[in-house]
Amino acid sequence: MEARVIGAVLLTAALAAGAAQAGEKAVRIGVLTDMSGIYADFGGRGSALAAQMAAEDFGGRVSDRPIEVVSADHQNKADIGSALARHWFDQEGVDAIADVPTSSVALAVSEIAREKNKVLLVSGAGTSDLTGKNCSPNTVHWTYDTWALANSTGGALTKAGFDTWYFITVDYSFGYALERDASDSLTAAGGRILGKVRHPVGTGDFSSFLLQAQGSGAKVVAFGNAGSDTINGIKQAAEFGLVQGGQKLASMLITLSDIHSLGLRAAQGLVLTEAFYWDLNESTRAFAKRFAERNGGVYPNMVHAGVYGAVTHYLKARAAAGSDDGKAVVREMKRLPTDDPLFGRGAVRGDGRATHDLYLFEVKAPAESKGPYDYYKLLRTVPATEAFRPLEGSGCTLVN
Repeated sequence: MEARVIGAVLLTAALAAGAAQAGEKAVRIGVLTDMSGIYADFGGRGSALAAQMAAEDFGGRVSDRPIEVVSADHQNKADIGSALARHWFDQEGVDAIADVPTSSVALAVSEIAREKNKVLLVSGAGTSDLTGKNCSPNTVHWTYDTWALANSTGGALTKAGFDTWYFITVDYSFGYALERDASDSLTAAGGRILGKVRHPVGTGDFSSFLLQAQGSGAKVVAFGNAGSDTINGIKQAAEFGLVQGGQKLASMLITLSDIHSLGLRAAQGLVLTEAFYWDLNESTRAFAKRFAERNGGVYPNMVHAGVYGAVTHYLKARAAAGSDDGKAVVREMKRLPTDDPLFGRGAVRGDGRATHDLYLFEVKAPAESKGPYDYYKLLRTVPATEAFRPLEGSGCTLVN
């Protein structure tokens, strides 16, 4: 394992925002993500680019130190992610790890960051346990979480009369947390879950699951998964005619990248929640243009934006703290208000949850779109005070 992990680190590109002189100690940020698997478009190289842009926009230095960004592929495996994190912290001088899609990997790395007194900036992973029972003084959860998605998408549809649900859920910690949080939200809004089924990560054939969902008579068929699992499930649901049969499709976690892969014909009418959309305002449009110019024309999704926002705030806090002590920097992240061009103003709470507005969207029909990536109609802005789980309900031991 050790040789395999070291090889993975050495093969990854070092993206130096400021050229370190010989003997000059850098502030190093490691983007730990999925470069080759089902979440490669969800995070992947786009997340590494977002971190690089944040470092450049900050000026390339923190006080007298250059900023360096490195990246590696955790292959969606907790053991590989953990070994990479330990190697980075112990031997490569990495101060903070960013992104980390796949909740099982993020939960494992969070414990290592606490042990080593480093910083974890989560954008890709979704489990709300990162700011709940598994909260840490060294972890900040930036973009979204399972509670927020369930509350926004599930609550809104249930209140609109779509009050019976069937869940097709991925079989690991992210899926469990999403199913749990959605159940709580739907029940509170007066909804009922008529059935649920779980599938392995990387499932290619959803036919048996979709037949069960179709047979349940539920008004909503909800996908509690992400990445290519979501894409495959929705494509096959279209082939099975679920929408034509009167059922509504809802994805509890889907991003712009996934909609682009699906195409509007398959995705039209889908209701979803995101924390960022490139066409919200002048600042988001300007960032998306710069990002796409360096990413082969591919626009950023909310995970990429979350990496940019989290790294930006980390660098501000690092400069203010004047220290590389992980807990001290995270305390400074919680003290300073957040403010960046992609998420606007917000805060990092005592449990490590970054709060900002969320957005409930409906995917446009092909005739409504004006061009590539013009995919969403805004249904509602969910204010930060409503978007995330109340602090007193988090169960985090860091808060009273």
